[in-house]
Amino acid sequence: MVAAGACAVAIPAVAEEVIVVEPGIAPPPERVEVLPAPRVGYVWHKGHWSWDHGQYVWVAGYWQPERIGYHWVPGHWIENGPNWHWVKGYWAN
Repeated sequence: MVAAGACAVAIPAVAEEVIVVEPGIAPPPERVEVLPAPRVGYVWHKGHWSWDHGQYVWVAGYWQPERIGYHWVPGHWIENGPNWHWVKGYWAN
């Protein structure tokens, strides 16, 4: 018999969101962004191409609050056969 609250549930540290672009339309080259001056307590989330209603649109970079003990892994596109997959950025320790 297990007492209430004694069960452990594994929760993944990273919730992965993947967008698949078919039939394999590669994202355009990244735009050059001027990186603003550093801000204490924040991490820069660089701009990237997003897939929206059948076309790529540019999402400008922005500052996000820092998570102490973690580092930011930026989102990125991965070519997988004829398709392109977007892997959302996440905090890793």
